[in-house]
Amino acid sequence: MEITWLGHSGFRIAIEQAVLLVDPWLTGNPMFPQAQREKALEGATHVLLTHAHGDHAADAAAIAKEKGIAVCCIHEVSEWLNAEGGCETIGFGKGGTLALNGAKVTMVNATHSASIDFTGRGLLPAGSAAGFMISGEGHTIYVSGDTDIMADMEWMAELHQPDIGILCCGGHYTMDMARAAWAARKYFNFRWVIPCHHRTFPLLAQDTSELRSGLPAGVSLIEHEVMDPITW
Repeated sequence: MEITWLGHSGFRIAIEQAVLLVDPWLTGNPMFPQAQREKALEGATHVLLTHAHGDHAADAAAIAKEKGIAVCCIHEVSEWLNAEGGCETIGFGKGGTLALNGAKVTMVNATHSASIDFTGRGLLPAGSAAGFMISGEGHTIYVSGDTDIMADMEWMAELHQPDIGILCCGGHYTMDMARAAWAARKYFNFRWVIPCHHRTFPLLAQDTSELRSGLPAGVSLIEHEVMDPITW
């Protein structure tokens, strides 16, 4: 299994026979090296979207059409992307599980706003924000999406037992470093935590030391650079 950060909240997750592009915002992403776009998309089998804000979803339709793959996301966004973006989609809902080339992807709750904000036509309604539990190769990855702490994390952790947490932590729009660490201590039994939705813009947190110091003993914080894969 291999996880590669694409900058901001984007990840490339190679698990089982799937290569999942999670929130692959590449165009205009100041953290992503555009010269490595082909490498980032190589072998992709599916796009996963946590929600429709442009810093997560603006490239989804173009990537899906380029690679001939489907975008998997909440129903309302899938309908819009299919009709307006002209790409193949798989719409599902919270509690739903997709079998994707040997990996299992369950949509779970997140607490965040949700709209399509990148068309130049104002804000369009787009279902609600979500996270994912991605299971395969003996691991379960919790992708928090954009969220704050929520009580749902308790049952999500107990039911899915994720050992890897990809947690938003930049603050302002999502939980910050201290709140992400508190959630990890309170609800989860992670072995590894990967921070995201930070460093991209000056408004977001740049330093993860507060997250690192707040994690329980024995939990490793993985701070890898963009396009530097981590292998399990």
